[in-house]
Amino acid sequence: MPHKYAIEIIYSDEDEGFIAVVPELPGCSAFGETEEEALREVKVAVSLWLEAAREEGRVIPEPAGRERLRDILAGKGATCGP
Repeated sequence: MPHKYAIEIIYSDEDEGFIAVVPELPGCSAFGETEEEALREVKVAVSLWLEAAREEGRVIPEPAGRERLRDILAGKGATCGP
């Protein structure tokens, strides 16, 4: 069963494109010129992150999905600065 993690996609003026981040997987992010491209790329990054974690024997976090969304909507989520 594949893991499903929350993905945050933001536009970066500096990079002139979209950055997709998976907050539950440290360092897991991707870039795309469009939101769709960033989403496709971050799905690849998640697969690679999980594969590397398994090979290295690292703990793989359980997806917080709905709980994470609930926190974001309640104003408890991380905010991105300019």
